[in-house]
Amino acid sequence: MSTPRSRVILPVPERDHIAGTPGAPAALVEYGDFECPHCRAAYPVVEAVKEALGPRLQFAYRHFPLSQIHPHAARAAEAAEAAGAQGRFWEMHAMLFENQHALEDADLLRYADHLDLDVARFARELAENVWEPRVREDFLSGVRAGVNGTPTFFVNGVRHDGAWDVESLLGALVAAARRSA
Repeated sequence: MSTPRSRVILPVPERDHIAGTPGAPAALVEYGDFECPHCRAAYPVVEAVKEALGPRLQFAYRHFPLSQIHPHAARAAEAAEAAGAQGRFWEMHAMLFENQHALEDADLLRYADHLDLDVARFARELAENVWEPRVREDFLSGVRAGVNGTPTFFVNGVRHDGAWDVESLLGALVAAARRSA
């Protein structure tokens, strides 16, 4: 039985970055950290699950930077949000995980340039910490939901405490979609 702290609000299109179909019968929310090696390992798993479920899945990524052990995580999350403001959140999300070893400001600017973002705007937003409140909002929503490490997954709003390999996540999502039908 789930407790109130083991649930999250499902992805909200006006607030969350959603890959897939908003309102799909299967919803996966990940609280992650761009500098976390476990999140990096989960990245291809989530990509495989997204491909397997296609339009039957909505996936939302929420920031949970563990800044005490990952000093570049919060800044990387802000970079993802700055890219998102220019319509390229998911491209930056991929770039950050694929280049997790290089998350200094100069690297983030290089990624912005590679993604054809307005680099001056991107740099200004990072310098002014424009997206820090948004990252903190995600973090605090995770704390309220009982997230204490990354990655943490929620399937249709309920914390998934099982394994997060492709087979396990896919099974949990398919079962949750059946229950919601």
